[in-house]
Formats: sequence, C-alpha cells, structure tokens
Amino acid sequence: MEVQGKIKMVGETQTFGSNGFRKREVVVTTEEQYPQHIMIEFVQDKTDLLNNFHVGQPVKIGVNLRGREWVNPQGETKYFNSIQGWRIENLQAGAPAGQNVPPPADQFEPAKDLNDEDFDDLPF
Repeated sequence: MEVQGKIKMVGETQTFGSNGFRKREVVVTTEEQYPQHIMIEFVQDKTDLLNNFHVGQPVKIGVNLRGREWVNPQGETKYFNSIQGWRIENLQAGAPAGQNVPPPADQFEPAKDLNDEDFDDLPF
C-alpha cells in the first residue's frame, strides 16, 4: 500500500527500553477533497530514511498496516492498529539523484541495425 501527500511533520527518533527499539513518526497530509493527516511510523533501521525529508515536501510512502491484540488486567481484549512505513520517495521536481528518479531519455542510444523489413517481424 502507499500513502501520497505533503509532509506536515517529521518527528525525532525515539528510543525505548533496554533493547534499543527505535521509532520515528512522520505526518503526511493527503491532497484530496477531504485531506487526511496520516501518521506513519518508521521503526528500527528505517528511521534513518526520514533524515533527508522536510515539512512541505511531496512524498509517496510505502506502508504496511499492522494490528495487534492486547488483554488488559481486567480481562478485556483491546485491538490496536498502526501504519508502518518501509519506503519513502520524493515526488518533488528536481529530486536529488538516488531517490527513484529515472535516467534522462538521452542516456540511451538508439538501435542502428534496423531496416524496413524488420518492422513487423514478431515471432508469434
């Protein structure tokens, strides 16, 4: 799944417990008739993916929906959901190299060994 919109907030990396669990949150505002403010969490090594992103930047984020069950001390079962990011892509024009930007069209050399007889030479 993917979420697309503009970054509204990028949080600081938080570390929890003695095992060093890391989490970082980003809020993306969708651009539709009724904009939604979607909080997405990045965990462990994925927190570093947010280092080069800032407020106002248009992005596309690959996400997974996570759900878990918890039974409280009174025996009541509760359910919790989270949206976990695993990829983030800059949608801004002129994005820096290495952020899923296709190569320029003039980087490919056209074929030179074609002739008119090969026009419709399909094998099926």
